[in-house]
Amino acid sequence: MTGWRLLLTRPADESAALSAVLAEQGIFSSSLPLLDIVPIPASDTMRDVVQGLGRYCAVIVVSKPAARISVELLNRFSSQTPPVKWFSVGAATARILEDRGLDVSYPLEGDDSEALLELPNLRDAIAGPDPRVLIMRGEGGRELLAERLREQGASVDYLELYRRELPHYPAATLPERIRVERLNALVVSSGQGFEHLHQLAGDAWPQLARLPLFVPSPRVAELARAAGALTVVDCRGASAAALLTAIREQPVPVS
Repeated sequence: MTGWRLLLTRPADESAALSAVLAEQGIFSSSLPLLDIVPIPASDTMRDVVQGLGRYCAVIVVSKPAARISVELLNRFSSQTPPVKWFSVGAATARILEDRGLDVSYPLEGDDSEALLELPNLRDAIAGPDPRVLIMRGEGGRELLAERLREQGASVDYLELYRRELPHYPAATLPERIRVERLNALVVSSGQGFEHLHQLAGDAWPQLARLPLFVPSPRVAELARAAGALTVVDCRGASAAALLTAIREQPVPVS
C-alpha cells in the first residue's frame, strides 16, 4: 500500500489523527482541511434543552464535534447525568460521550444514519407511547434520520451546535498541493466536505475528478459521481479502519 499518496480533508485535528494511523501502514498523506468547525455560542435555548433531556426517550449525537460540544454543555448546565438513552452514529463519537460517563449505543457495522436506524436499542427506545427524540448535530445536516424516526411515530427535535465553514485558501491551493506532493487519491468524510473540495478545485476539477476519491457512504458517493468524479470508492464508514479496508481493495494508481 506504500504507493498511495492521499489528500486528507477533515478538520485539522482529525486529519492529524488519521495521518498517524495511515503512516503506521506505510501510507503517505497530506492534510488540507476543508471543514472548519465553528461552535454556535451557548444560549438560553441550549441550556433549557440540556436541562430538559429527561423528556426525551433518546438523544442521538451524529458527529464528533457534536459530541464534544454536547459534553461541554452538559458540564456547564447539568450537575448530574440525565436519565436518557444516548445513541451515536459511530464508535469514535460514542467514545467522547462515554468519557463523560454516558452509556451510549451505536452500530458495530457501519457508521452512518442508515446503520443507526437498524439498531435494535434505538427501535426499543422509540417503541413506547409518544416517543420524543433529540438529535444533536451541526447546522443543516442530513434529514434522513429525522424523517425515518418520524415515519416510525416519533417526534424529533434538533439541537444545532456548530456550523461547518470552508477555510480560506488562495486560488489554486488544492491543485498545487496535489501537483507538488504527487498525491494520487482524495479522501472526504462527509457530503459537505466533498462540496467544499469541489468548490475549492474550481477550474481544476476536471483533472482532479480523475483521481480515486474515497468517500464514507453511498450518499456522498452519489454526490461525487453526479459532479463528475470518475473513480469513487465507498468506504462504508468514515473511520480509519474503513478507509484502510477500502484502500487494500483498490489498485494503486499508476504514476
